[in-house]
Amino acid sequence: MTPASRKLLIIDDDALVRQSIVTYLTDSGFCVCSASDATAALDLLANPDHSLPDLIITDLRMPNGDGLQLLQLLHDRHPSLPVIVISGAGVMNDVVTALRLGARDYLIKPVVDLEVLVHSINKVLDRQDLEEENQRYRIQLEDANRELKENLRVLERDQIAGRRVQRRLMPSGFTTEEGYTAAHTIVPSLFLSGDFVDYAHIKKRYLAFYLADVSGHGASSAFVTIWLKHLVSRMVREEGLFGDESSFAQGADVMLRQINRELHDTRLSHHLTLFVGVIDTVTHQMHYVVAGHLPMPILLTDAGVEYLTGRGKPVGIFKEVNWEVYERQLPEKFALVCFSDGVLETLPQTELQDKEAHLLKLIASSSGSLDSVCNTLVIKEVRDNPDDIAVLSIARGVS
Repeated sequence: MTPASRKLLIIDDDALVRQSIVTYLTDSGFCVCSASDATAALDLLANPDHSLPDLIITDLRMPNGDGLQLLQLLHDRHPSLPVIVISGAGVMNDVVTALRLGARDYLIKPVVDLEVLVHSINKVLDRQDLEEENQRYRIQLEDANRELKENLRVLERDQIAGRRVQRRLMPSGFTTEEGYTAAHTIVPSLFLSGDFVDYAHIKKRYLAFYLADVSGHGASSAFVTIWLKHLVSRMVREEGLFGDESSFAQGADVMLRQINRELHDTRLSHHLTLFVGVIDTVTHQMHYVVAGHLPMPILLTDAGVEYLTGRGKPVGIFKEVNWEVYERQLPEKFALVCFSDGVLETLPQTELQDKEAHLLKLIASSSGSLDSVCNTLVIKEVRDNPDDIAVLSIARGVS
């Protein structure tokens, strides 16, 4: 703001001093008005036809009203209006009181070089501009914070609703007539999880299951899990996936190839790692595929504990991929425990090989049931986990 647009009010009962200040400040480019005492100044400030000045310069010792009383009134009525005091040498109490009542500067009469006054005016006005700008920023920040809090409330409601939807899409644990049990738990790093599990006993013979880990975190990854659930359910319902001996043999590869094609076609900008398994609950034979999944599922039997073997590329990165179907004959009593890679983040070791060895040792000390595994790994007490954690247990003869 230029000096010409700055309005100053000079209050001094000494006409000669008052006029000299008015003249000098006018010549310096300011818009200047004056009053001879406190009463006249207050009348001028109360006049609705006159805008408030940007700054007041006042004497303290005036016959028609004490300058300190004027400062008190200005402080009460116009607390943001800056004031500079010019007064004869007085007691220190006057200076302290004036500054306490809001005076921005205190100059001693006579001011021989009025450029000192101009410098004080510019300094006070610059500070006033900065305070007003800060106030505007504070108001804008408060408005932005209110808007942000409201948006966060909306987002939280949406996230909670999405989490409920995602949970409802998850299967419920069950036990088949042949004694197979399926159960799972998921500990998301955020409200929504990029990990997903599903399992079903199809045609009362084929126990099919998968654990998927979608790249990324939060809502976008969770939406992919919902899409995945819909796609696989449609394949089971409409295309007979895992519904007969032929699909039992090659269905896992067929499932991944179709997911891979549709991921490329829909351009969801995510890829997945999966472990897909299907067990013939009559013959106790398991077929499975591995799609970039880590760590490998752990098989716990009376003979010991081991990682399943196998490998395969993640889903959604390469356009045309086939996955090898692996076979494993399961014993009468076993537990197959599948994890998403978030479980590795809970382990204290730094090297992947050491983490996998430690995980294998921990699972060996459990029974293989979901509760036993979660208690052994203390998964349900994990807080602020950097990645989603999913655990899926498929077992028979295990309590």
